[in-house]
Order: sequence, then C-alpha cells, then structure tokens
Amino acid sequence: MTTALALSVLDQTPVPQGTTAADAVAETLTLARAAERLGYCRYWLAEHHDTPSLAGAAPEILVGAVAAATTTIRVGSGGVLLPYYSPLKVAEVFRMLHTLYPGRIDLGLGRAAGTGPVAESALLASGGASGDEHFAEHLADLLGFVDGNLASDHPYAGVRASPEADGGPEVWLLGSSSHSSAAAAAFGLSFAFAHFITPDFGPQIVAGYRRRFRPGRIDAPQTALAVSVMCADTDAEAQRHASTTDLWRLGPEGSQRRPIMEPEAVAAHPWTDLERTRAAQSRAKTVVGDPDTVRARIEALADDFGVKEMVVVTVCHDPVARRRSYELLAEAFALGGDRPDRA
Repeated sequence: MTTALALSVLDQTPVPQGTTAADAVAETLTLARAAERLGYCRYWLAEHHDTPSLAGAAPEILVGAVAAATTTIRVGSGGVLLPYYSPLKVAEVFRMLHTLYPGRIDLGLGRAAGTGPVAESALLASGGASGDEHFAEHLADLLGFVDGNLASDHPYAGVRASPEADGGPEVWLLGSSSHSSAAAAAFGLSFAFAHFITPDFGPQIVAGYRRRFRPGRIDAPQTALAVSVMCADTDAEAQRHASTTDLWRLGPEGSQRRPIMEPEAVAAHPWTDLERTRAAQSRAKTVVGDPDTVRARIEALADDFGVKEMVVVTVCHDPVARRRSYELLAEAFALGGDRPDRA
C-alpha cells in the first residue's frame, strides 16, 4: 500500500479483572493524551450498558472529559446509541460540546443494543422505540436539530437546539450491516464500518455505501474501518495479550459477560471444544502480532475496503500493554506528520 493511512482510536473503556471502573476512566484519559501525542487523528468513546467489564455507559460525558484533557485531537462518540434517546437532547449535548471545543467534535451514531435485553428494556422505559423502522425518522430529526433546518411543516419546526453556534460536529454513522451503510448514504453522512463486530461482506457493504451515496451533510462519501488490533514487540507477546479477551468475547453484551482475565486464568479455564472453536472464530477478526505483521495486515484491510482511515480498538487485561500497542502502531505507520485526506 502506497497511500498513507490515518489512524484513530475507538476506546470501549475496558475494566480488566482486579481493577475498578474509576481505574478504567482514568486510563481512558491517559490513553487519550498518549494518542494525541502520538499523532492519532481522532479519539472515539463507545457506549455499553449493564456490562461490568466496560465502563463507557455515557460517551457524551467522556467526550467532554477527553476533549478537556487534550488540545488538538478530534474527540467523539463511537457511537451514541440513538434509539435510546431524544434526537433533540442528543443534538443539544453535541452542540454544547462543539461550542466548548469548536472544530474538534465528532457525533458518531449507532443502532446496536450495546447491552442485554433487560437493560435495553430499562433504557427504553420512557416509551422510546428501538426498531429499525424508527431509526431513519430519529436520524432525520437529529440532523434537523443539529443543523437547524427542520422542514417548515415538521411537528417540531421552530424548535432550536441550543446552544446556537457556527458550524457543528462531524456526524458519522457506525455499523456493520447494509442497513447502516444505506442510511449513511441516504443522508449524506460519513460511514465507519465495524469490522471488529463482524467482517462479513464488509468490502461489499462499504462499496454499496459509496455507490448509493447522495450529497447531504457532506458532499462526497467518507469512510473509515474500525478494526480490533493487538500489537506487541513480538508475535508471541501479542498472542499472549490477545488471549486475555478470548473468553470475554464469547459472552453476550450485558451483565452475563465474563470479566477480562489475565492470560494465566484464561489458559487455566476448562475449555470445551465449542468454546475453543468460537474463540478461534472471534480471534480471526483481530489483527494480532508484532509491528511488521500488524502493519501488513492493516494495510491489506485498507486496500480491501478502499479506506484511508483505520479506527483501532484494543482491549486486553494489561493497560500498559494496551498503551504500548497504540505506541507501536504509531511508530509502524510513522504518525505525527501531515494527516492524509480521507475518502
């Protein structure tokens, strides 16, 4: 691959076994400062609920904290789960963030549950609707509030999202399905494909987004690929750290998901044949290895998907190893210079 890649961070604020949620949030701020220093393009915060191993239940609050702890890196949600919230409230939260940190805020939106069914019901207790049939309506309302251009015959015409200020956040739609890519194309939004969730038919889905794109909030399609990575100084070390999430990834999101355990505890687990098969399938979605191995694989993925920006998500038990992974990636891709245009 000859074109330089931009690298960004997707942080799920993991809580390894033996640590606390407060430790995880502090580590998020530490990693964000490091990412800025290393030359990463943007720093996104994920949203999960009722999952003890992930502390990021309120990305909008973490976005503000990370933006306050940094000075230049773009900061955003990766992403706010729009079906749970009022479009007006989301618009106002991110307009406030844009007012505080103009030119640095991304509003990334998602459709997935981000939790188990009971917690999802609790999040929707106020009467919200989570079905796909309502998502386009919620998205249209949100964009109308963010940009102040609701149609004159809209039931909420005349309602303005506060505070009013010049410009606004970048808006991205995140997903791993043709439904998400089609919505991003129809509304003229940037699209980030979640390869780390499911890589199935990924290049075709991204190509479909570009093919169906209609100018809207942006004039031309803009894409990124969100990928799971574990990089270390040696392949063996990378495999060891990657093993700490093998069991964790097998469980569903929500309160029943296992903790993020140490390598020794994972190795000592009485694995069933089915668990080993599923763990191998899950590990296949992660780029694991030393810097040369990881760079080659990431560049191959970028070529396959035709993207110029990779959003890297790294989860392991050791926060020092997690930071080191991002450091090695920055060195491997020579970050810190002029950032390339994205398409």
